[in-house]
Amino acid sequence: MKKILLFITTFLVPLIAQNFNGRITSSFYTFERFESKEISNKFLRSFQYGQFNINKDWFSLRTTLAIEQDIIKNIKYDPRVRLFNLYVEGRDLFGFATIRLGRQPLYHSVASGIFDGINLDIKYWKLKLTTYFGGNVPAYQKFGLIKHFSKNYLFGGKLHAQLNDLFIGLGYLNKNFNSEDYLTTRLDQNFNPITVLVKPGSSQFEFFNAELGYNLKNVSLNTRLFYDLNFDKISRIDFSTDFNFIKNFWVNFYYAYREPLIRYNSYFTIFESVVQNNQEFDLGLNYRLNKAFMFTGKLGIVKYNDDNSTRISIGTATPFGTISYTKNFGYAGELDGISLYTNYSLMNGLLTPSVGIGYSNYKLSKASPQNSALFVIAGSNIRPWRFLSFDVQGQYMNNKIYKNDLRVFFKINYWFNTNLNLL
Repeated sequence: MKKILLFITTFLVPLIAQNFNGRITSSFYTFERFESKEISNKFLRSFQYGQFNINKDWFSLRTTLAIEQDIIKNIKYDPRVRLFNLYVEGRDLFGFATIRLGRQPLYHSVASGIFDGINLDIKYWKLKLTTYFGGNVPAYQKFGLIKHFSKNYLFGGKLHAQLNDLFIGLGYLNKNFNSEDYLTTRLDQNFNPITVLVKPGSSQFEFFNAELGYNLKNVSLNTRLFYDLNFDKISRIDFSTDFNFIKNFWVNFYYAYREPLIRYNSYFTIFESVVQNNQEFDLGLNYRLNKAFMFTGKLGIVKYNDDNSTRISIGTATPFGTISYTKNFGYAGELDGISLYTNYSLMNGLLTPSVGIGYSNYKLSKASPQNSALFVIAGSNIRPWRFLSFDVQGQYMNNKIYKNDLRVFFKINYWFNTNLNLL
């Protein structure tokens, strides 16, 4: 299977290509890790990222991959190649269908990610039907198909309807997982250690979801519902609205009811009856004073069965940067923090230096001791040409766990877009 895919992508597809575009990124990240007070290790991680698109009329081949490796340290799993996308796409087939075959993204609020399989979109009138079927991706996004496909598959679909300003959606998802068997040490009835083969078995997500949205000139309303068919109960409901009835003044509101997201037949199922649900309320205000200044404020409350958690944030955005203050208190802990960030382009975008600083005092609970954290970032983007840029950034942190932690990040970006017209 791998050889067939490599032959198609390497030899056949480029022959029919009209356009070849993409992005190549090379980045380096250096830091020091203390394994104990006396032992420390230095690392220089390199990350090579590539995104490539080959197009001809209605046809495209899309690929996204990454390679990571440490340059100065010998690590067992290096180098590691991650294949995020590799699929062919046919658009507007017969005037109403789009098909994608291969490793591709799946966008779903419950089980987003990537999968190996097929996706089919069919459009008719104001309706759109999306269906998909395939298998989960191997660990670390390895190039290959997952083992035990019959226990690691997914399928589902969604029907969309756009009726002027009204949007309606109905969907279904069935996603199965199979954990690998493993050996571990347990105690027998005489409390002697023995080696035991653990077989976790398979687990599953199965959801029905519905969406409803309505958009007018000055107001939008959106709501979603997710129903867990395995546990036979509502898993999540959320509602959001944005409205702008006063010039330069916007108000947004968000509400969500959430049950814990637990796979059916997994180990965590035994906690399903005791873990708590929660409700979240968010109210946001935005005011634009003029073209240069925007002021924002937000209040969020998470309500648990026997306690609450509250967060408040205010800030302003200007052409020179942003400043914000946040305060949290309640069940999730206490925090007071302020952050500033600024960047400014010089010489028509050739050089864009940036600086950021943040300081916070926090406690895990009312009875916990107070701690503080400080971070500072400083760097610059250098872009001598539209297709090439360089980023360098120093990162400093100081808190209870990381004392005077200093890291350096460097990245090169290269964009290209070439018309081939070979055939």
